Amino acid sequence: MVHIYTGDGKGKTTAALGLALRALGWGLRVCFIQFIKGYPDIGEMRIAPVFEGRFEIHQFALDLSRDIDEPKVLARRAAAEEAMRFAESAVKNGKYDLVVLDEINVAVHYGLIDTARVLSLISKKPKRMELVLTGRNAKQEIIEAADYVSVIHKFKHPYDHGVLARKGIDY
Repeated sequence: MVHIYTGDGKGKTTAALGLALRALGWGLRVCFIQFIKGYPDIGEMRIAPVFEGRFEIHQFALDLSRDIDEPKVLARRAAAEEAMRFAESAVKNGKYDLVVLDEINVAVHYGLIDTARVLSLISKKPKRMELVLTGRNAKQEIIEAADYVSVIHKFKHPYDHGVLARKGIDY
């Protein structure tokens, strides 16, 4: 089935990682593709080797800082295209049971990836594969093509009071 985690709240990538962990617990193979953000030293990158051969993370836009403003996102057209080509291959080859397209909704929102291309990818997904799309501002057409849609709303966040991302909790 197709899952979407969207909204302005914290936890979209975290929800996808939770689903990935659950899938790994049952011996499934997971491919996690990060479209917009990619930090080399994050918890999921540290744990991936434990699941060698069953859990792959592919980052296409690496950052050393956690400051990803709109101009930086817009400058990632080539990285988004590379990530999308990889995602299309990962879905087509049937090697994985779960494919996560992390922050793809952001890439679509900023026009880095065409909505029609994402809908085409969804329609070509093998029946046995779970496909997860994360990121704010999911397009209505993509939402309608999904089976699960969770909108994560921010009611309150420590970042609003100057608390920066915390190791092991936020990354």
